[in-house]
Amino acid sequence: MPHNTRSRVITEGAQRSPNRAMLRAVGFGDTDFDKPIVGVANGFSTITPCNKGLNDLALEAERTLKQAGAMPQMFGTITISDGISMGTEGMKYSLVSREVIADSIETAVQGESMDGVIAIGGCDKNMPGAMIAMARMNVPAIFVYGGTIKPGRFQGRDLTIVSAFEAVGQYTAHRIDEAELLEVERHACPGAGSCGGMYTANTMSSAFEAMGMSLPYSSTMAAEDDEKRASTARSAEVLVEAVKAQIRPRDIITRKSIENAIAVIMAVGGSTNAVLHFLAIAHAAQVDLTIDDFEWMRGRVPVLCDLKPSGRYVATDLHRVGGVPQVMRMLLDHGLLHGDCITISGQTVAEVLRDIPPTPRADQDVIRQWENPMYAQGHLAILKGNLSPEGSVAKITGVKTPRITGPARVFESEETCMAAILERRIQPGDVVVIRYEGPRGGPGMREMLSPTSALIGEGLGDSVGLITDGRFSGGTYGMVVGHVAPEAFAGGAIALVQEGDSITIDADRRLLQLNISEDELARRRAAWQQPAPRYVRGVLAKYAKLVSTASRGAVTD
Repeated sequence: MPHNTRSRVITEGAQRSPNRAMLRAVGFGDTDFDKPIVGVANGFSTITPCNKGLNDLALEAERTLKQAGAMPQMFGTITISDGISMGTEGMKYSLVSREVIADSIETAVQGESMDGVIAIGGCDKNMPGAMIAMARMNVPAIFVYGGTIKPGRFQGRDLTIVSAFEAVGQYTAHRIDEAELLEVERHACPGAGSCGGMYTANTMSSAFEAMGMSLPYSSTMAAEDDEKRASTARSAEVLVEAVKAQIRPRDIITRKSIENAIAVIMAVGGSTNAVLHFLAIAHAAQVDLTIDDFEWMRGRVPVLCDLKPSGRYVATDLHRVGGVPQVMRMLLDHGLLHGDCITISGQTVAEVLRDIPPTPRADQDVIRQWENPMYAQGHLAILKGNLSPEGSVAKITGVKTPRITGPARVFESEETCMAAILERRIQPGDVVVIRYEGPRGGPGMREMLSPTSALIGEGLGDSVGLITDGRFSGGTYGMVVGHVAPEAFAGGAIALVQEGDSITIDADRRLLQLNISEDELARRRAAWQQPAPRYVRGVLAKYAKLVSTASRGAVTD
């Protein structure tokens, strides 16, 4: 073991005896003090099925670290269930939890001078939170994804959590009855694991695998399958080797490896939240990345996978037919990956993919053949215009109406919008505006899965536009635009929209435009006054004071 491990300070100097005494109480013996101390950041929680199975994985990591010659120190970190808090005031804490997770991991690892850390997480913010901490600390680290949930089944079709949200709109529109609504709810989430489509959790796990901070195939394994435990053990072994070799996160998280991650996000049809999170990860790693880089990548990379929310299949189907390595090999062979990027195992991306078939199996259509992609270009577009001069994020593939110009229906919160949808007050051709839900104004930038799912459930997904300075769930699809920046609370143009104004969303031109004159816009801006903060104490108030604009990743440092 190298003599430059940070925990070696416990064996030297005047504080040696007190430090050792404390460590003996938690299981250290005479022969353990020269071993590297490796943190196990355990996101276990019964708050959400995403994190329900993590403690078993953490215990497996702990056992394996000991066998590999390290001394594990387990500590906990928090989670918020996006799916459970969705549509409530509690959802304001979801993005905040990304920062709490990052801060808690940094605090424990740095405070105890650990030599490395294995972070085990499940729900959406666990992953970017852990990766932000890893990039900040720059001690050897690996991420273990708790795994995806298996699909529910009802009436011969696969269900996910989004099925339950859409069923609410279907019920309101009298397209299903109350009995079917209840059965969808009962069957949508059959066990442990994160939401099953290519929603935010599976998007981020896939991206971390592509970036080299997680092991091959680990991002699409089911939480309840034995291979997830075996992959966790192998991750612990690889981390100990990385500690020995001093392979650090910033050796891995580079501009080129982030481009690899973005390429995979585009190819699998991933979540809009990936834009926000990778801007924040790049900031933590001191990598130069802007929101416009996503648009540049979008134009180069096709969508290769037919995955929910807009497609047919779930993450376990992707795993069955070759997973992320198969997608990466196709991108590598077509010049869309940097094969020389190093991974946590010490291998390069090209070396990891060397034995992967160059083309996907012919007996499946989860991963399309290169010559027959789902879409020729990526799906995550950056829209700009006088409504979003800093940029906004939209999924533009698969929408039947790529351009809509219609009257604004303005709502000052998600709740007031949701009430209007359920009361059938939104009509085809409308452009719904939900504002003061941004990072500072919400605060916390809530996801708008409930309104968007209700619109789809009512059959309005292709005829109604929706824009917001909040976010969307990875399960959202349709003509919707989020992350509008500057946000309303900061005086962005979205704050100046009036009921009935004409708004254009044009996916082809990447345009988000309020159709009024510059003079009128200036007049409204001069008359606008910032509202009082919704929270003046506690974590939300602190977050609102610190958080940056969405176009910079909503970072707090």
